Amino acid sequence: MVKRTVEVSSGPTYLSTKRGQLVIRRDGDLVGEIPFEDLGTIVVDNPATTYSHAALCGCLDAGASLLLCGSNHLPKGMLLPFGEHTEVRTRVELQLAASLPQKKRLWKQLVQAKIVAQASNLGDTQVAQKLRRYADEVRSGDTTNREAVAARVYWATWLTSDDDESELLEGERFRRSVDGGSPNPMLNYGYAILRACVARSIVAAGFLPVLGIQHSNRSNAFALADDLMEPLRPVVDSIVRRLVRDGETEINRTTKEALLGVLTASVMTSGVMGPLSVGVERMVASFAHCLERTQKQLEIPVACN
Repeated sequence: MVKRTVEVSSGPTYLSTKRGQLVIRRDGDLVGEIPFEDLGTIVVDNPATTYSHAALCGCLDAGASLLLCGSNHLPKGMLLPFGEHTEVRTRVELQLAASLPQKKRLWKQLVQAKIVAQASNLGDTQVAQKLRRYADEVRSGDTTNREAVAARVYWATWLTSDDDESELLEGERFRRSVDGGSPNPMLNYGYAILRACVARSIVAAGFLPVLGIQHSNRSNAFALADDLMEPLRPVVDSIVRRLVRDGETEINRTTKEALLGVLTASVMTSGVMGPLSVGVERMVASFAHCLERTQKQLEIPVACN
């Protein structure tokens, strides 16, 4: 089932619950009622939003994630439910028992898929061909850091035309930075939506998001989500680049609506087409099979360009 993504950003809003539904009111007027079971991600981008305790619990009971945005319209934090998977203890034990070689093999697959996806965003160009060569060179654990090498080439040419190789190779040099200027904030926003989706699927599958494959910062509560979302980032990149080419440079209603659409973007996962949110669930399920050693390859969604 495809879960809904709901954005709350227009005026003072009150979220409550009634008969198993999330009730949304604005200035006392009813805006909508949504069954909790249909909710996937709720993005709250208005400081005047208030909630009932029952509404928050209803979202968590349904397995939905809640993203809270700050004054800069970027997500500041995320509320996730505790996993209630029937095999949660077994899944956590699998995470703890994963060997270093096993983690390195999985990280290699994620990095290769990410670089190939970046190449696909650049079309049939010399730079795209170079990225595909980098993908072929990735070793177990990415010990030669092909991910970073590919990123420098990719971002330097990301905003230029993908149908003129000379322009692409000599084009505008974009610098990707979390704290950078436009269109970096749009990328940050899209990645946050993606991260919430992956984290929700991880928790629903009984895993602990803090136990990553490669990411291991002691203050990162969503290390595994950051690992598994890497090959999906180019889906956000593609949306942002299209927005920039349409003249959009800031986070506004138009750009937020487009970026929220990342979860319904069409992807192929092991030969099956569907929305990205469903592809993420399949990828997390395959991650479990890989840890169980019943499967060697992660089922990583690939954008249908």
